Amino acid sequence: MEQYPNAKYEKGTCTTMDDARRLAAALNALVKDTQFSNLKARGAARQDPAVNWPATKRLNEDFNPEVDGFESFAMNDGSICAWKPGQFRYAAQRGS
Repeated sequence: MEQYPNAKYEKGTCTTMDDARRLAAALNALVKDTQFSNLKARGAARQDPAVNWPATKRLNEDFNPEVDGFESFAMNDGSICAWKPGQFRYAAQRGS
């Protein structure tokens, strides 16, 4: 299991997803714009100090925008701000 500096784990799972929830809310507000793109999502995420960029890079190693839609973001609390393609929105989920 990957370790995050501010993570709160219980039996190997993240117990808080506040960072991912906050970023998901911000990104979902942007998704409504017809000009939304991966570049804009990444730009918005760069404004959030809770994004764990090394873990995000690993999370998106095999990312393909034509298949996956938009990137997901790993957070410092161990949660993930994940793109949900079928729902066309971001949602917080527990990290692995």
